[in-house]
Amino acid sequence: MAAEPGVAGEAGGWKVGALSLVAASFIRALRATVRLRYHGAERVRGWEQEGRHFILAFWHRHLLLMPYGYRGRRISVLVSQSRDGELIAKTVARLGIDSSRGSTTRGGMAGMRALLRKAGGGYDLAFTPDGPKGPASAVQPGVILAAAATGLPIQPVALAASRCRRLRSWDRFVVPLPGAAVHFVYGEPLAVPRRGEPDEALAAAAELGQRLNACEAEAERWAGNNVGE
Repeated sequence: MAAEPGVAGEAGGWKVGALSLVAASFIRALRATVRLRYHGAERVRGWEQEGRHFILAFWHRHLLLMPYGYRGRRISVLVSQSRDGELIAKTVARLGIDSSRGSTTRGGMAGMRALLRKAGGGYDLAFTPDGPKGPASAVQPGVILAAAATGLPIQPVALAASRCRRLRSWDRFVVPLPGAAVHFVYGEPLAVPRRGEPDEALAAAAELGQRLNACEAEAERWAGNNVGE
């Protein structure tokens, strides 16, 4: 016998709520077992203290411990409207992070409008430019459009762990292991013209990708992973 829609929805919501509690507890427990190191963070720490707003951008594979890369007052992250997105939204809410629902694949315009309203209300913004489904390390237009609409600088950041497991996901999601040193590297902020031409937006996306990759390579070097050797 099929469950009634309302009952099924309530059951699904309960499961997502329970899973988000487990996920948030896991993230907090993992954080307690690793050593966090920050490189090039002086500018963004100053912005956070002064209340100057910005957009934090990082590759999807670095999502797990990225909540600890932000120390500002309020930030909203763009999260897809998929079932996985619902779990992520509820998990980050337990970590004190707001979410705006939408992505390049589902509910994109609604998510962007919600995110821009948050920016107008004094929130910083966060994007995984290659999320939610890739291709990996390819900047989608959302973060560039948000920067052009708000005038906020995009702050690239990446992390690497001295010991980690990379999942067999599309982005090779990074899970630091207990006892690891986790290095955050903040790159040079990127300014996007508010009334730029399409070619300028494409150039900004390419430049952001390069800066994110440079941050990641530096983080891997700090972690002792000898990238490229």
